Amino acid sequence: MKKSAGILLYRVKNNLPEVMLVHPGGPFWKNKDAGAWTIPKGEFAGDEEPLDAALRELQEETGLPVKKGACIPLAPVTQKGGKLILAWAMKGDLDATAISSNTFELEWPPRSGKKQMFPEVDKAAWFTLPEAREKINPAQVALLDELAGNPDI
Repeated sequence: MKKSAGILLYRVKNNLPEVMLVHPGGPFWKNKDAGAWTIPKGEFAGDEEPLDAALRELQEETGLPVKKGACIPLAPVTQKGGKLILAWAMKGDLDATAISSNTFELEWPPRSGKKQMFPEVDKAAWFTLPEAREKINPAQVALLDELAGNPDI
């Protein structure tokens, strides 16, 4: 089973919690919006601590320096394809408009023999919890619900 680790970054603005989500880069995701956004996350090797991987992925996918804050473990979720997501909520306030993601190579168009580079994440944004529920991968809604139910937020 593949495993990913990620950070549900949150802040409180005008007394309302907001979460930062990222939109996957590449041609498959280009015109997808509702249900396509995700927490910044990525796969990790078996010898890497999942929380360390989650913080590394947050930095790789945003290109912004990440200061580790108090991390609240969230219940793992399993996405439709079977990938297990380990996640932590962390308070922070990154500039979503200033992201610069790492890249990946893909043959595009398919079977063309041409390789192109694409950003792993093409944009990030802050959303209120109701907005985030519309945007996020359906399997990750449980992470938003757990955050919303936390009295420390």
